[in-house]
Amino acid sequence: MQRGIPRENIEVIYPGIDSTTYTPLAAARAKQPVFAYLGRLKKYKGVHHVIQAFAQMRIRYAVLHIAGAGDYRDSLERLARSLDVGKRVRFLGRISEPEKLALLRRAWGLVFASPKEGWGITNLEAAACATPVVASSSPGIRESVRDGETGFLVPHGDAAAMAAAMDRLGASRELVEQLGRNARRFAETFTWERAADETERHLQRLIAGNEAVGDGGGRSGGEA
Repeated sequence: MQRGIPRENIEVIYPGIDSTTYTPLAAARAKQPVFAYLGRLKKYKGVHHVIQAFAQMRIRYAVLHIAGAGDYRDSLERLARSLDVGKRVRFLGRISEPEKLALLRRAWGLVFASPKEGWGITNLEAAACATPVVASSSPGIRESVRDGETGFLVPHGDAAAMAAAMDRLGASRELVEQLGRNARRFAETFTWERAADETERHLQRLIAGNEAVGDGGGRSGGEA
């Protein structure tokens, strides 16, 4: 009821993703740990938390690729330099769809630290590429990552926890591959066909409910 809508009146229907375009390619995985952020460079996206976590990692040979554009880029670049990771954080700017696919396949983990989202579509695209996700356990986002199965969820803003999760992936390619296989299976369940079927069933229930209310109202009026 926080937004004035009773919980029992809400039904969540997840969108699908293109799991025929976003696919794994084992040969594309980087030889050394690469982490990626993909999205707008806005302060509210929490990219600074990603950089802070990256700077706290024990694995000092890992690299972080940040893809996206926005007015917060200059601040993020200054932050990376101030934390002495400027040489290991690469800002890619806005990238094309083929470059996006290559990045998701190359990464050992996608890292996302937004305080809230409507849905974690990029997390599912990474999962479809068999790439685990490390993300804030925030509204919307937590539904796109199964903690310990397709990646790791950490408290929002907890750079130490995020760094520890990234270190776990960076220390074990085997773990990356294991979580990646789980992630791919998870992503394959988010089809547009399923979304369409669930939407149709939802609308049919609404229509049936309205007809029942209408019929009841008619009988009641007649008896009066």
